[in-house]
Amino acid sequence: MSQPDAKFLEAFADALNRHDIDAVMAMMTDDCEFHAVGGPELLGKSFIGQEAVRAGLRAAWENAPDAEWVDGVHQVIGDRGYSESTYRGTTADGMRSEARMIDAFTFRDGKIAVKNAFRKQRPATPVRGD
Repeated sequence: MSQPDAKFLEAFADALNRHDIDAVMAMMTDDCEFHAVGGPELLGKSFIGQEAVRAGLRAAWENAPDAEWVDGVHQVIGDRGYSESTYRGTTADGMRSEARMIDAFTFRDGKIAVKNAFRKQRPATPVRGD
């Protein structure tokens, strides 16, 4: 398999923005890990393996159906990669989040083995209806 590059990470971000779970999971190893931005553990909430990562991403998209990652800048250095972007999303209870973030990736066998997400801490704001 070929080594992932910046275009690979751009395609991964595009799949996340489309909420295309099959495309996202096809780019991750069978034993993949996703460490979310928040949670009780040192690495946030961790999802290990295809089934758990799939469920974790689906839950995130259900929590913020308009979730998107924009203004992406992607870089790959050896078996590591980084995507800087702006996360935007609105939860079902009307709270809007927007913050710069970074995903740190570890690659193996041409796929993502680890996706570790970090985001600036900003309070969510209520969406106002006009």
